[in-house]
Amino acid sequence: MKIWCATGNPGKLREFQLAGELLDIDIEPLANLKQIPAPEETGATFEENARLKAAYYSQFAPGPLFADDSGLEVDALGGAPGVYSARYAGPNATDQTNNELLLQRLGDRSDRTARFVCVIALAEAGEVVRTFRGEVEGEILRAPRGPGGFGYDPLFYYPPFGCSFGQVDGPRKFDVSHRGNALRELLRYLTRSAA
Repeated sequence: MKIWCATGNPGKLREFQLAGELLDIDIEPLANLKQIPAPEETGATFEENARLKAAYYSQFAPGPLFADDSGLEVDALGGAPGVYSARYAGPNATDQTNNELLLQRLGDRSDRTARFVCVIALAEAGEVVRTFRGEVEGEILRAPRGPGGFGYDPLFYYPPFGCSFGQVDGPRKFDVSHRGNALRELLRYLTRSAA
């Protein structure tokens, strides 16, 4: 089975393709994605943005396509950065500037509970078929730990591992991550539909 993926984020693409290999589903990046003008992400929720992107990009795919919207919700910040996770520190934000701003805004607060959220939307020919949501609970560290992962991974402490997502390899992280959980739901749905 083959499905197309609309993401320009190499870290996300690696995680998606890893899951596809494990479940024997060929996940292909959408060809010429960089040449397609990106839609404006106007949604107020991860679901709205995932649906918007999937419906839009599926018009350019030769078959079923999925897109995701994901980010970090920090309880002490009222759920921020939320849908603005990738551009928390502004339109040209980097992982480092986003992480620095998050730590600055959290300051010395003792409540550092947070979760990563991922919503994947499956679409075909411009129509959304279904959405799939994954989450993982953790805490925000006071300083980054580990060279791995991307985004907020070095700040996201996962208690069952006893370390940050930046300190674990991709397959181990994917076993419990928000993206892994949402993608497994999507792939189970596709497997059932094809049966």
